[in-house]
Amino acid sequence: MAKIDALFRVILDNGASDLHLAQGQPPKMRLHGSIHKISDEALEEERLRFLLEEICPGDRWMRFEEVGDLDFACSLGDEARFRCNYYHHANGNGAIFRIIPRDIQTIEDLDLPPVLATFGDFANGLVLVTGPTGSGKSTTLAAIIHHVNTNYAHHILTIEEPIEFVHENKRSVIVQREVGIDAPSFGQALLDAGHSDCDVILVGEMRDLETISLAITAAESGNLVFGTLHTNSAAKTIDRLIDVFPPDQQPQIRTMLSGSLRGVCSQLLLKRKGGGRIAANEILLHNRAVANIIREGSGALNKLHSVMMGGRNVGMQLMDDVIENYRISGLISGREAYMKALDKERFERTRDDE
Repeated sequence: MAKIDALFRVILDNGASDLHLAQGQPPKMRLHGSIHKISDEALEEERLRFLLEEICPGDRWMRFEEVGDLDFACSLGDEARFRCNYYHHANGNGAIFRIIPRDIQTIEDLDLPPVLATFGDFANGLVLVTGPTGSGKSTTLAAIIHHVNTNYAHHILTIEEPIEFVHENKRSVIVQREVGIDAPSFGQALLDAGHSDCDVILVGEMRDLETISLAITAAESGNLVFGTLHTNSAAKTIDRLIDVFPPDQQPQIRTMLSGSLRGVCSQLLLKRKGGGRIAANEILLHNRAVANIIREGSGALNKLHSVMMGGRNVGMQLMDDVIENYRISGLISGREAYMKALDKERFERTRDDE
């Protein structure tokens, strides 16, 4: 039993989502979206180093000391699995441990919009789940992959850093590769996928030009590709995909994306009144109008708002509309609505409502 297991036990017993450890500070946990101290005793260098190094394989610890950042996964026996991020900061070392549910929840379990199930029904193309760190992107993607695994006899490849949710083969065959262990990079793993007879590819993070370019190419080549980005709306997601390319390549990428993009789900987690959190999702689905807007260029992306409003009958929805509905229903406070809304002016009159 590792010494850090006692801290893992605290966050599990309290229903927290994350454990935060930083040199010179007491251990803390994130509970219902807010940070709370676990104790008053600050973590000194020697103790923190022992806690972190004990659960980190030697070669990975050496890499962490060399580059100052490390992502991997660890387990507390059969009880829980954690995504671990080690980092250097001004006062020494630090780490964040996020609980990964052992059981993969379905789209229905998570109370997500039912239209997300159709994201797994596409034969090919690019599907993106976006949002800030900690917004539940991985959980939503795991639910969509679970839908594919349950309903289709496909070859599914996931490329992650680290592997979070562990999928068991159902109707599909699932191969999970971890960047840094099974492949040197997301880009190389995507190149390898071209020779692997895949139907579905999940790219844990589309963080650079090479990965984004290869993901779009794979989607155009007949694969169904799922990816994540740290954007908070459909329009910003499309902007981000295009802007990562040099200006002379952007017209070609707009054309490719207009044909291959199948859907975008942008997700936020909001503090629920009375405790807990609730997901809010903005959803864009591909149609001819969306394809035309993407081809026209970034100046036309403000037209997506009107297209999404007109597409409500097929499952499209705008983030601020979802947030407003939660506020009216009493699920979240006016202040929380204001803090998370994209259009702050819309929620100005309720910004101080608790």
